[in-house]
Amino acid sequence: MKVALVHDYLSQDGGAERVLKALHEIWPGAPIFVLFYDKKKITYFGDAQVRESWLKYLPFIKDIFQWYLPLMPMATEQHDLRGYDLVISSSSVFAKGVITSTNTLHISYCHTPPRFLWGDGNNYLSDLKSGRLFKWLLPAINHHLRLWDDVSTKRVDCFIANSETVAKRIKKYYRRDSDVVFPPVETTRFETASKLGDYYVCGGRLVPYKRLDLVVKVFNRLGWPLKIFGVGPEYKHLKKIAKNNIEFYGKISEREKTVLLSRALAFIHPQKEDFGITPVEAMSAGRPVIAFNEGGATETVIPGITGVFFAEQEWESLLKILLDFDPYKWDSEKTKEHVQKFSVDNFKNAIQKLVTEKYENFKV
Repeated sequence: MKVALVHDYLSQDGGAERVLKALHEIWPGAPIFVLFYDKKKITYFGDAQVRESWLKYLPFIKDIFQWYLPLMPMATEQHDLRGYDLVISSSSVFAKGVITSTNTLHISYCHTPPRFLWGDGNNYLSDLKSGRLFKWLLPAINHHLRLWDDVSTKRVDCFIANSETVAKRIKKYYRRDSDVVFPPVETTRFETASKLGDYYVCGGRLVPYKRLDLVVKVFNRLGWPLKIFGVGPEYKHLKKIAKNNIEFYGKISEREKTVLLSRALAFIHPQKEDFGITPVEAMSAGRPVIAFNEGGATETVIPGITGVFFAEQEWESLLKILLDFDPYKWDSEKTKEHVQKFSVDNFKNAIQKLVTEKYENFKV
């Protein structure tokens, strides 16, 4: 069976790229088709056959790629996928829109329908660093991209969603059913600490929709130690409004993150995510999660066993939970055991089983 992998673009090291990494480990001989590839930011595809589109020749494509959004559907459609029996796309935006032959099974692992097209455009605009002109033009561009995105879903034979949350979004916006396979998390890399610190922790990519400003507001009032890791557009703003009890770590290594999470009193997750890998990492280190009660966290956190939820995405709601929270009552080993079902090995086994079933049915 001749297999090809398709991904939107390789420009940041996030959860979607870790999915692609796992897919590549299952099918190491499969070429990876992308719109463009930033090798300085993504370092773990060294031996892979990464095939970029003609967009790679455009100026500043790796820095302000949002300016080229109108060209990306056309570039995606021009990936040459002739002769492949199976195409697996890892898609948050464009990759599912590839054109395949009638003899090719196209399975799309969907991280989410594009947020900036379907119901979350304002948050996407606030995350951009491309200037006011582009933000002004984006609504007009989005109209055409939304039409293309709708058409692109008809080219997919089978959808796989990364969570029940995303499966519901696929059903709402695309009117398609999907199987659910949770994304891979390197759960075995994390260890529980013999002694806890005196701090809470939060972090990741510092962008507005993650609502870390709520956490900062609460800890400004409490005066308790809080450690925030990660970089992004919100970094300067959060640091400006934070008091001295809040420490910013910036970009940290995976090993540093492991230690930071394992010694924390709890990990705070104030945003609505499609899945949310970092809370699972925190639980892999044996620590409970305090999460907003929407999105992927509701599928990974067990109330009273591995964490607690706050009901409203307001600082007052989070403050109430923290005042009643006992960080020492949690069973670290039970918490760690719970999240092993999100491991890389479980992801690979589930994907291989599902793909085999879909391919056998497709060929009948």
